[in-house]
Amino acid sequence: MAELLSKLLSFLLFKIDDRMKSTRSRAALTVFLATASFFSQIPSGRAKSPVKVAQAVGTLCPAQLGTPINRVLDRVSGARWSVLVQTQGSGTSRQTLFARNPSTLLIPASNNKVFTTAAALRKLGAQYRIRTAVYGSSSSPNLATLRIVGHGDPSLTTTQLGTIAQQLSRRGVRQITQLIGDDTYFKGALTSPFWDAEDAGQAYAAPINSLMLNQNIIGLTAFPRQVGQSLEVQWDDPTDARDWTLNNQGVTVSASGGEFLEVDRAGSTVRVTGQLRTGSESESIGTAIPNPGNYLVKKFRDVLTSNNIGVTNSTLVKLTPIRPDEVELTAVESPPLSSLLFETNQESNNTYAEALLKTLGQQQNPLSQDMTQSGTIAVQSILSELGVSPDLYRMVDGSGLADRNRASAEALVQTLQAMAQIPEADVFRRSLAVSGVSGTLKNRFRNTSAQGIVSAKTGTITGVVALSGYVTPPNSAPLVFSLIANSSASAGTVRSAVDDVVVLLTRLRSCS
Repeated sequence: MAELLSKLLSFLLFKIDDRMKSTRSRAALTVFLATASFFSQIPSGRAKSPVKVAQAVGTLCPAQLGTPINRVLDRVSGARWSVLVQTQGSGTSRQTLFARNPSTLLIPASNNKVFTTAAALRKLGAQYRIRTAVYGSSSSPNLATLRIVGHGDPSLTTTQLGTIAQQLSRRGVRQITQLIGDDTYFKGALTSPFWDAEDAGQAYAAPINSLMLNQNIIGLTAFPRQVGQSLEVQWDDPTDARDWTLNNQGVTVSASGGEFLEVDRAGSTVRVTGQLRTGSESESIGTAIPNPGNYLVKKFRDVLTSNNIGVTNSTLVKLTPIRPDEVELTAVESPPLSSLLFETNQESNNTYAEALLKTLGQQQNPLSQDMTQSGTIAVQSILSELGVSPDLYRMVDGSGLADRNRASAEALVQTLQAMAQIPEADVFRRSLAVSGVSGTLKNRFRNTSAQGIVSAKTGTITGVVALSGYVTPPNSAPLVFSLIANSSASAGTVRSAVDDVVVLLTRLRSCS
Protein backbone atom coordinates (compact mmCIF):
# COMPACT_ATOMS: atom_id res chain seq x y z
CA MET A 1 0.00 0.00 0.00
CA ALA A 2 2.79 2.42 0.98
CA GLU A 3 4.78 1.70 -2.18
CA LEU A 4 1.71 2.10 -4.39
CA LEU A 5 0.82 5.47 -2.88
CA SER A 6 4.40 6.66 -3.14
CA LYS A 7 4.48 5.85 -6.85
CA LEU A 8 1.11 7.48 -7.37
CA LEU A 9 2.22 10.68 -5.64
CA SER A 10 5.43 10.77 -7.67
CA PHE A 11 3.43 10.37 -10.87
CA LEU A 12 1.05 13.22 -10.04
CA LEU A 13 3.31 16.16 -10.77
CA PHE A 14 1.58 18.64 -8.54
CA LYS A 15 2.46 22.27 -9.10
CA ILE A 16 0.46 23.85 -6.36
CA ASP A 17 2.14 27.22 -5.80
CA ASP A 18 3.89 28.08 -9.05
CA ARG A 19 1.59 26.38 -11.50
CA MET A 20 -1.87 26.65 -9.92
CA LYS A 21 -4.03 29.72 -9.65
CA SER A 22 -6.94 27.73 -8.22
CA THR A 23 -7.41 28.12 -4.48
CA ARG A 24 -9.70 25.10 -4.40
CA SER A 25 -7.16 22.97 -6.24
CA ARG A 26 -4.42 24.00 -3.84
CA ALA A 27 -6.58 23.25 -0.83
CA ALA A 28 -7.87 19.93 -2.13
CA LEU A 29 -4.41 18.77 -3.17
CA THR A 30 -2.91 19.86 0.14
CA VAL A 31 -5.39 17.74 2.04
CA PHE A 32 -4.95 14.81 -0.32
CA LEU A 33 -1.16 14.99 -0.23
CA ALA A 34 -1.04 15.23 3.53
CA THR A 35 -3.31 12.21 3.90
CA ALA A 36 -1.50 10.17 1.28
CA SER A 37 1.87 11.13 2.69
CA PHE A 38 0.83 9.82 6.09
CA PHE A 39 -0.11 6.41 4.74
CA SER A 40 2.87 6.22 2.41
CA GLN A 41 5.19 6.37 5.43
CA ILE A 42 3.66 3.41 7.26
CA PRO A 43 6.13 0.47 6.98
CA SER A 44 4.04 -1.97 8.98
CA GLY A 45 1.93 -2.10 12.09
CA ARG A 46 0.88 1.08 13.86
CA ALA A 47 2.39 4.43 12.84
CA LYS A 48 2.19 7.94 14.18
CA SER A 49 1.29 11.09 12.26
CA PRO A 50 4.49 13.06 11.50
CA VAL A 51 2.94 16.27 12.80
CA LYS A 52 1.91 14.59 16.04
CA VAL A 53 5.45 13.27 16.45
CA ALA A 54 6.76 16.82 16.19
CA GLN A 55 4.16 18.12 18.59
CA ALA A 56 5.00 15.42 21.11
CA VAL A 57 8.62 16.58 21.42
CA GLY A 58 7.82 19.39 23.88
CA THR A 59 10.03 22.41 24.40
CA LEU A 60 13.59 22.32 23.15
CA CYS A 61 16.76 24.17 23.97
CA PRO A 62 18.66 25.43 20.91
CA ALA A 63 21.41 22.90 21.54
CA GLN A 64 18.84 20.09 21.33
CA LEU A 65 17.40 21.16 17.98
CA GLY A 66 19.77 19.34 15.62
CA THR A 67 18.83 15.75 16.40
CA PRO A 68 15.05 15.99 15.90
CA ILE A 69 15.42 18.13 12.76
CA ASN A 70 17.88 15.73 11.20
CA ARG A 71 15.56 12.86 12.06
CA VAL A 72 12.70 14.56 10.20
CA LEU A 73 14.81 15.47 7.17
CA ASP A 74 16.19 11.94 6.93
CA ARG A 75 12.65 10.62 6.57
CA VAL A 76 12.76 11.72 2.93
CA SER A 77 15.07 9.18 1.37
CA GLY A 78 17.43 10.55 -1.27
CA ALA A 79 16.34 14.17 -0.89
CA ARG A 80 18.85 16.97 -1.36
CA TRP A 81 18.34 19.55 1.36
CA SER A 82 19.55 23.08 1.92
CA VAL A 83 18.43 24.23 5.37
CA LEU A 84 19.33 27.11 7.64
CA VAL A 85 17.74 28.37 10.86
CA GLN A 86 18.95 31.52 12.62
CA THR A 87 17.77 33.85 15.32
CA GLN A 88 16.48 37.07 13.79
CA GLY A 89 18.81 40.03 14.21
CA SER A 90 21.67 42.07 12.82
CA GLY A 91 24.79 40.38 11.53
CA THR A 92 26.59 40.49 14.87
CA SER A 93 23.65 39.38 17.00
CA ARG A 94 22.11 36.56 14.98
CA GLN A 95 22.91 32.98 15.92
CA THR A 96 22.80 29.90 13.69
CA LEU A 97 20.71 27.21 15.38
CA PHE A 98 20.71 24.60 12.60
CA ALA A 99 22.34 24.17 9.21
CA ARG A 100 22.44 21.42 6.64
CA ASN A 101 24.14 22.26 3.34
CA PRO A 102 23.13 25.92 3.78
CA SER A 103 25.15 27.15 0.77
CA THR A 104 24.15 24.33 -1.61
CA LEU A 105 22.39 25.66 -4.71
CA LEU A 106 19.06 23.94 -5.38
CA ILE A 107 15.95 24.72 -7.42
CA PRO A 108 13.94 27.11 -5.20
CA ALA A 109 10.56 27.17 -7.02
CA SER A 110 8.46 30.13 -5.81
CA ASN A 111 10.95 30.99 -3.08
CA ASN A 112 12.52 32.94 -5.95
CA LYS A 113 9.79 35.51 -5.29
CA VAL A 114 11.51 36.35 -2.00
CA PHE A 115 14.43 37.81 -3.96
CA THR A 116 12.20 39.60 -6.47
CA THR A 117 9.85 41.19 -3.96
CA ALA A 118 12.62 42.13 -1.54
CA ALA A 119 14.53 43.93 -4.28
CA ALA A 120 11.37 45.63 -5.55
CA LEU A 121 10.48 46.96 -2.11
CA ARG A 122 14.00 48.15 -1.44
CA LYS A 123 14.40 49.85 -4.81
CA LEU A 124 10.92 51.23 -5.46
CA GLY A 125 9.48 51.81 -1.99
CA ALA A 126 6.17 50.73 -0.50
CA GLN A 127 4.20 53.62 -2.04
CA TYR A 128 5.43 53.14 -5.61
CA ARG A 129 2.63 52.94 -8.18
CA ILE A 130 2.65 51.87 -11.81
CA ARG A 131 1.04 54.41 -14.17
CA THR A 132 -0.91 53.71 -17.33
CA ALA A 133 -1.11 57.00 -19.19
CA VAL A 134 -3.09 58.16 -22.20
CA TYR A 135 -1.73 60.75 -24.64
CA GLY A 136 -3.52 62.63 -27.40
CA SER A 137 -2.34 64.49 -30.47
CA SER A 138 -4.07 67.54 -28.99
CA SER A 139 -6.69 68.51 -26.43
CA SER A 140 -9.44 68.97 -28.99
CA PRO A 141 -12.64 66.84 -29.22
CA ASN A 142 -11.40 65.23 -32.44
CA LEU A 143 -8.03 63.55 -32.07
CA ALA A 144 -5.84 62.31 -34.88
CA THR A 145 -4.24 59.85 -32.42
CA LEU A 146 -4.88 58.59 -28.91
CA ARG A 147 -2.07 56.56 -27.39
CA ILE A 148 -2.38 54.38 -24.27
CA VAL A 149 1.07 53.77 -22.81
CA GLY A 150 1.56 50.72 -20.63
CA HIS A 151 4.19 50.44 -17.92
CA GLY A 152 3.58 46.82 -16.97
CA ASP A 153 0.81 47.19 -14.39
CA PRO A 154 -0.26 43.62 -13.57
CA SER A 155 -3.31 44.88 -11.67
CA LEU A 156 -4.92 46.82 -14.55
CA THR A 157 -8.51 45.74 -15.23
CA THR A 158 -11.24 46.42 -17.75
CA THR A 159 -12.98 48.51 -15.10
CA GLN A 160 -10.00 50.86 -15.01
CA LEU A 161 -10.05 51.15 -18.79
CA GLY A 162 -13.66 52.23 -18.38
CA THR A 163 -12.52 54.87 -15.89
CA ILE A 164 -10.04 56.21 -18.45
CA ALA A 165 -12.77 56.35 -21.11
CA GLN A 166 -15.09 58.23 -18.75
CA GLN A 167 -12.35 60.73 -17.96
CA LEU A 168 -11.74 61.30 -21.67
CA SER A 169 -15.43 61.76 -22.29
CA ARG A 170 -15.62 64.38 -19.53
CA ARG A 171 -12.73 66.20 -21.21
CA GLY A 172 -14.86 66.44 -24.32
CA VAL A 173 -13.12 63.85 -26.52
CA ARG A 174 -15.59 62.62 -29.15
CA GLN A 175 -13.67 61.12 -32.07
CA ILE A 176 -10.33 59.34 -32.51
CA THR A 177 -8.88 58.59 -35.91
CA GLN A 178 -6.09 56.27 -34.73
CA LEU A 179 -6.03 54.41 -31.39
CA ILE A 180 -2.51 53.29 -30.50
CA GLY A 181 -1.47 50.76 -27.90
CA ASP A 182 2.09 51.57 -26.88
CA ASP A 183 3.71 48.32 -25.74
CA THR A 184 7.32 49.54 -25.81
CA TYR A 185 8.19 49.83 -22.11
CA PHE A 186 9.16 46.18 -21.59
CA LYS A 187 11.45 44.81 -24.28
CA GLY A 188 12.28 41.16 -24.79
CA ALA A 189 10.36 37.88 -24.81
CA LEU A 190 6.88 37.84 -23.28
CA THR A 191 7.49 34.47 -21.61
CA SER A 192 10.67 32.91 -20.32
CA PRO A 193 12.50 30.50 -22.64
CA PHE A 194 13.29 28.51 -19.51
CA TRP A 195 9.67 27.70 -18.70
CA ASP A 196 8.46 24.19 -19.52
CA ALA A 197 6.64 23.82 -22.82
CA GLU A 198 3.69 22.33 -20.93
CA ASP A 199 3.23 25.68 -19.19
CA ALA A 200 2.41 27.51 -22.42
CA GLY A 201 -1.11 28.90 -22.39
CA GLN A 202 -1.66 28.24 -18.69
CA ALA A 203 -2.97 31.06 -16.50
CA TYR A 204 0.04 30.72 -14.17
CA ALA A 205 2.41 31.29 -17.13
CA ALA A 206 0.74 34.27 -18.80
CA PRO A 207 2.83 36.50 -21.07
CA ILE A 208 4.27 39.63 -19.46
CA ASN A 209 4.20 42.82 -21.53
CA SER A 210 3.87 46.56 -21.00
CA LEU A 211 0.14 46.58 -21.79
CA MET A 212 -1.33 43.98 -19.47
CA LEU A 213 -5.03 43.67 -18.77
CA ASN A 214 -6.81 41.32 -16.34
CA GLN A 215 -3.43 39.65 -15.67
CA ASN A 216 -3.36 38.66 -19.34
CA ILE A 217 -5.80 35.82 -18.78
CA ILE A 218 -9.34 35.03 -19.82
CA GLY A 219 -10.94 34.57 -16.44
CA LEU A 220 -13.89 32.30 -15.74
CA THR A 221 -15.87 31.26 -12.68
CA ALA A 222 -17.44 27.80 -12.50
CA PHE A 223 -20.46 27.00 -10.31
CA PRO A 224 -21.74 23.48 -9.51
CA ARG A 225 -25.42 22.67 -10.02
CA GLN A 226 -27.37 19.45 -9.52
CA VAL A 227 -25.61 16.08 -9.83
CA GLY A 228 -25.20 15.15 -13.47
CA GLN A 229 -25.78 18.65 -14.77
CA SER A 230 -23.13 20.67 -16.54
CA LEU A 231 -21.36 23.33 -14.53
CA GLU A 232 -22.50 26.91 -14.80
CA VAL A 233 -19.56 28.86 -16.19
CA GLN A 234 -19.48 32.66 -16.26
CA TRP A 235 -17.01 35.06 -17.86
CA ASP A 236 -15.25 37.23 -15.29
CA ASP A 237 -15.28 39.94 -17.93
CA PRO A 238 -18.66 39.55 -19.71
CA THR A 239 -17.31 41.29 -22.81
CA ASP A 240 -14.99 38.31 -23.41
CA ALA A 241 -18.08 36.47 -24.68
CA ARG A 242 -17.95 38.67 -27.81
CA ASP A 243 -14.53 37.40 -28.81
CA TRP A 244 -14.38 33.84 -27.47
CA THR A 245 -16.57 30.76 -27.72
CA LEU A 246 -17.06 28.74 -24.55
CA ASN A 247 -17.01 24.94 -24.78
CA ASN A 248 -18.23 23.87 -21.35
CA GLN A 249 -17.61 20.18 -20.64
CA GLY A 250 -17.53 20.54 -16.87
CA VAL A 251 -20.01 18.47 -14.85
CA THR A 252 -21.45 18.44 -11.34
CA VAL A 253 -20.80 15.33 -9.27
CA SER A 254 -22.02 14.05 -5.92
CA ALA A 255 -20.74 15.40 -2.62
CA SER A 256 -18.38 12.42 -2.36
CA GLY A 257 -16.85 12.90 -5.81
CA GLY A 258 -13.45 14.35 -6.60
CA GLU A 259 -12.96 17.93 -7.77
CA PHE A 260 -10.72 19.23 -10.54
CA LEU A 261 -10.98 21.75 -13.35
CA GLU A 262 -8.89 22.45 -16.42
CA VAL A 263 -9.07 25.18 -19.03
CA ASP A 264 -7.45 25.15 -22.46
CA ARG A 265 -7.74 27.33 -25.53
CA ALA A 266 -7.78 26.40 -29.22
CA GLY A 267 -8.17 29.30 -31.61
CA SER A 268 -11.09 31.38 -30.40
CA THR A 269 -12.57 28.55 -28.31
CA VAL A 270 -12.06 28.24 -24.57
CA ARG A 271 -12.76 24.75 -23.25
CA VAL A 272 -13.55 23.88 -19.64
CA THR A 273 -13.30 20.27 -18.44
CA GLY A 274 -13.51 18.69 -15.01
CA GLN A 275 -15.99 18.46 -12.16
CA LEU A 276 -17.16 20.14 -8.97
CA ARG A 277 -19.22 18.68 -6.13
CA THR A 278 -22.84 19.69 -5.86
CA GLY A 279 -23.32 22.27 -3.13
CA SER A 280 -19.66 23.28 -3.13
CA GLU A 281 -18.33 26.80 -3.65
CA SER A 282 -17.57 28.33 -7.03
CA GLU A 283 -14.11 28.05 -8.56
CA SER A 284 -12.03 30.66 -10.39
CA ILE A 285 -10.17 29.39 -13.46
CA GLY A 286 -8.56 30.87 -16.56
CA THR A 287 -6.30 30.58 -19.58
CA ALA A 288 -3.55 32.86 -20.88
CA ILE A 289 -4.28 35.39 -23.62
CA PRO A 290 -2.17 34.76 -26.74
CA ASN A 291 -1.83 38.41 -27.90
CA PRO A 292 -2.15 40.51 -24.74
CA GLY A 293 -1.37 43.94 -26.21
CA ASN A 294 -3.99 43.51 -28.92
CA TYR A 295 -6.42 42.24 -26.30
CA LEU A 296 -6.06 45.45 -24.30
CA VAL A 297 -6.40 47.68 -27.37
CA LYS A 298 -9.57 45.84 -28.40
CA LYS A 299 -11.05 46.22 -24.91
CA PHE A 300 -10.07 49.88 -24.79
CA ARG A 301 -11.75 50.55 -28.11
CA ASP A 302 -14.90 48.85 -26.84
CA VAL A 303 -15.08 50.96 -23.66
CA LEU A 304 -14.37 54.13 -25.62
CA THR A 305 -17.26 53.31 -27.94
CA SER A 306 -19.56 52.60 -25.00
CA ASN A 307 -18.71 56.10 -23.72
CA ASN A 308 -19.70 57.67 -27.03
CA ILE A 309 -16.15 58.16 -28.28
CA GLY A 310 -15.77 56.98 -31.85
CA VAL A 311 -12.63 55.18 -33.04
CA THR A 312 -11.85 54.88 -36.75
CA ASN A 313 -8.76 52.65 -36.58
CA SER A 314 -6.78 50.86 -33.89
CA THR A 315 -3.33 49.32 -33.87
CA LEU A 316 -0.59 48.07 -31.55
CA VAL A 317 2.70 49.93 -31.64
CA LYS A 318 5.83 48.18 -30.36
CA LEU A 319 8.62 50.36 -31.74
CA THR A 320 7.30 53.88 -32.22
CA PRO A 321 7.99 56.14 -29.21
CA ILE A 322 5.78 58.96 -27.99
CA ARG A 323 6.09 62.08 -30.11
CA PRO A 324 7.05 65.37 -28.42
CA ASP A 325 3.77 67.00 -29.47
CA GLU A 326 1.57 64.38 -27.79
CA VAL A 327 -0.20 65.62 -24.65
CA GLU A 328 -1.02 63.52 -21.59
CA LEU A 329 -4.79 63.61 -21.20
CA THR A 330 -5.34 61.24 -18.27
CA ALA A 331 -3.86 58.30 -16.39
CA VAL A 332 -4.66 55.58 -13.88
CA GLU A 333 -2.34 54.12 -11.28
CA SER A 334 -1.92 50.72 -9.71
CA PRO A 335 -2.39 50.18 -5.99
CA PRO A 336 0.81 50.91 -4.02
CA LEU A 337 3.66 48.44 -4.25
CA SER A 338 2.81 47.17 -0.77
CA SER A 339 -0.46 45.80 -2.21
CA LEU A 340 1.28 44.36 -5.26
CA LEU A 341 3.76 42.56 -3.02
CA PHE A 342 0.90 41.17 -0.95
CA GLU A 343 -0.67 39.59 -4.04
CA THR A 344 2.71 38.35 -5.28
CA ASN A 345 3.74 36.54 -2.12
CA GLN A 346 0.45 35.67 -0.43
CA GLU A 347 -1.01 34.06 -3.56
CA SER A 348 2.31 33.20 -5.24
CA ASN A 349 1.22 35.18 -8.29
CA ASN A 350 3.69 34.56 -11.11
CA THR A 351 2.36 37.37 -13.31
CA TYR A 352 2.91 39.97 -10.61
CA ALA A 353 6.40 38.64 -9.86
CA GLU A 354 7.50 38.73 -13.49
CA ALA A 355 6.05 42.23 -13.97
CA LEU A 356 7.95 43.49 -10.93
CA LEU A 357 11.16 41.89 -12.18
CA LYS A 358 10.78 43.58 -15.58
CA THR A 359 10.03 46.88 -13.85
CA LEU A 360 13.34 46.59 -12.01
CA GLY A 361 15.01 45.65 -15.30
CA GLN A 362 13.61 48.71 -17.05
CA GLN A 363 14.90 50.97 -14.30
CA GLN A 364 18.24 49.19 -14.32
CA ASN A 365 18.71 49.65 -18.07
CA PRO A 366 15.93 51.35 -20.09
CA LEU A 367 17.70 50.48 -23.35
CA SER A 368 17.96 46.77 -22.60
CA GLN A 369 16.45 44.40 -25.14
CA ASP A 370 15.79 41.81 -22.43
CA MET A 371 14.06 43.25 -19.39
CA THR A 372 13.96 39.90 -17.60
CA GLN A 373 17.72 39.57 -17.76
CA SER A 374 18.16 43.20 -16.74
CA GLY A 375 15.77 42.55 -13.89
CA THR A 376 17.83 39.68 -12.53
CA ILE A 377 20.93 41.88 -12.70
CA ALA A 378 19.07 44.60 -10.82
CA VAL A 379 17.95 42.17 -8.12
CA GLN A 380 21.50 40.98 -7.62
CA SER A 381 22.78 44.54 -7.35
CA ILE A 382 20.08 45.62 -4.89
CA LEU A 383 20.40 42.57 -2.68
CA SER A 384 24.21 42.74 -2.69
CA GLU A 385 23.91 46.16 -1.09
CA LEU A 386 21.87 44.49 1.65
CA GLY A 387 24.57 41.89 2.28
CA VAL A 388 23.16 38.99 0.24
CA SER A 389 25.97 37.08 -1.46
CA PRO A 390 25.45 36.85 -5.26
CA ASP A 391 27.31 33.52 -5.24
CA LEU A 392 24.53 31.89 -3.23
CA TYR A 393 21.73 32.15 -5.84
CA ARG A 394 21.14 32.43 -9.60
CA MET A 395 17.92 33.81 -11.14
CA VAL A 396 16.55 33.41 -14.66
CA ASP A 397 13.04 34.63 -13.89
CA GLY A 398 11.19 36.49 -11.17
CA SER A 399 8.59 33.92 -10.19
CA GLY A 400 10.52 30.69 -9.76
CA LEU A 401 8.54 28.87 -12.42
CA ALA A 402 11.74 28.00 -14.32
CA ASP A 403 13.73 25.03 -13.07
CA ARG A 404 16.94 26.81 -14.14
CA ASN A 405 16.79 29.01 -11.04
CA ARG A 406 19.14 28.12 -8.21
CA ALA A 407 19.19 29.27 -4.62
CA SER A 408 20.55 28.23 -1.26
CA ALA A 409 18.92 28.43 2.12
CA GLU A 410 21.71 30.80 3.13
CA ALA A 411 20.82 33.30 0.37
CA LEU A 412 17.16 33.25 1.37
CA VAL A 413 17.95 33.67 5.06
CA GLN A 414 20.35 36.51 4.27
CA THR A 415 17.58 38.22 2.31
CA LEU A 416 14.96 37.69 5.00
CA GLN A 417 17.36 38.90 7.71
CA ALA A 418 18.17 42.02 5.70
CA MET A 419 14.51 42.80 5.07
CA ALA A 420 13.78 42.50 8.78
CA GLN A 421 16.20 45.38 9.40
CA ILE A 422 14.86 47.94 6.90
CA PRO A 423 12.21 50.59 7.70
CA GLU A 424 9.64 48.74 5.55
CA ALA A 425 10.19 45.45 7.38
CA ASP A 426 6.53 45.18 8.37
CA VAL A 427 5.41 45.73 4.77
CA PHE A 428 7.56 42.87 3.58
CA ARG A 429 6.52 40.52 6.34
CA ARG A 430 2.82 41.25 5.78
CA SER A 431 3.25 40.23 2.15
CA LEU A 432 4.04 36.66 3.24
CA ALA A 433 1.41 33.98 3.82
CA VAL A 434 0.53 33.22 7.44
CA SER A 435 0.39 29.64 8.70
CA GLY A 436 -3.15 28.30 8.89
CA VAL A 437 -4.54 31.77 8.20
CA SER A 438 -3.87 33.22 4.75
CA GLY A 439 -2.51 32.80 1.25
CA THR A 440 -0.75 29.64 0.22
CA LEU A 441 -0.36 28.64 3.89
CA LYS A 442 -4.04 28.92 4.70
CA ASN A 443 -4.51 25.16 4.79
CA ARG A 444 -1.17 24.25 6.36
CA PHE A 445 -0.22 24.12 10.05
CA ARG A 446 -3.81 24.20 11.23
CA ASN A 447 -4.29 22.79 14.73
CA THR A 448 -0.54 22.77 15.37
CA SER A 449 1.64 24.94 17.56
CA ALA A 450 2.77 26.76 14.38
CA GLN A 451 -0.65 28.09 13.47
CA GLY A 452 -0.67 31.87 13.16
CA ILE A 453 2.98 32.46 14.11
CA VAL A 454 4.75 31.64 10.83
CA SER A 455 5.03 34.12 7.94
CA ALA A 456 6.63 32.46 4.94
CA LYS A 457 6.88 32.02 1.20
CA THR A 458 5.97 28.62 -0.18
CA GLY A 459 7.43 27.00 -3.27
CA THR A 460 6.40 23.89 -5.16
CA ILE A 461 7.13 22.68 -8.67
CA THR A 462 7.88 19.17 -9.86
CA GLY A 463 10.59 17.71 -7.63
CA VAL A 464 10.84 20.83 -5.45
CA VAL A 465 9.36 21.86 -2.11
CA ALA A 466 10.57 24.98 -0.32
CA LEU A 467 9.48 27.18 2.56
CA SER A 468 11.32 30.27 3.82
CA GLY A 469 10.28 32.93 6.26
CA TYR A 470 9.89 33.99 9.86
CA VAL A 471 8.59 32.20 12.94
CA THR A 472 7.95 33.65 16.38
CA PRO A 473 8.07 30.87 18.99
CA PRO A 474 6.17 31.79 22.17
CA ASN A 475 9.14 30.98 24.41
CA SER A 476 12.08 31.97 22.23
CA ALA A 477 13.54 34.79 20.17
CA PRO A 478 12.11 35.29 16.65
CA LEU A 479 13.66 33.02 14.03
CA VAL A 480 14.44 33.21 10.31
CA PHE A 481 14.48 29.93 8.41
CA SER A 482 14.72 28.42 4.96
CA LEU A 483 14.14 24.83 3.88
CA ILE A 484 14.65 23.76 0.26
CA ALA A 485 14.28 20.16 -0.86
CA ASN A 486 14.92 18.74 -4.31
CA SER A 487 13.62 15.19 -4.30
CA SER A 488 11.95 12.49 -6.36
CA ALA A 489 9.65 11.76 -3.41
CA SER A 490 6.06 12.93 -3.56
CA ALA A 491 5.40 16.59 -2.83
CA GLY A 492 3.20 15.54 0.08
CA THR A 493 5.95 13.50 1.70
CA VAL A 494 8.47 16.32 1.45
CA ARG A 495 5.98 18.98 2.52
CA SER A 496 5.12 16.92 5.59
CA ALA A 497 8.79 16.90 6.60
CA VAL A 498 9.14 20.63 5.99
CA ASP A 499 6.10 21.35 8.12
CA ASP A 500 7.31 19.11 10.91
CA VAL A 501 10.61 21.00 11.07
CA VAL A 502 8.77 24.30 11.36
CA VAL A 503 6.58 22.89 14.13
CA LEU A 504 9.77 21.87 15.94
CA LEU A 505 11.00 25.46 15.71
CA THR A 506 7.88 26.69 17.50
CA ARG A 507 8.87 24.59 20.52
CA LEU A 508 12.15 26.33 21.11
CA ARG A 509 12.72 28.01 24.45
CA SER A 510 15.53 30.12 25.79
CA CYS A 511 17.95 28.08 27.85
CA SER A 512 20.78 29.38 30.01
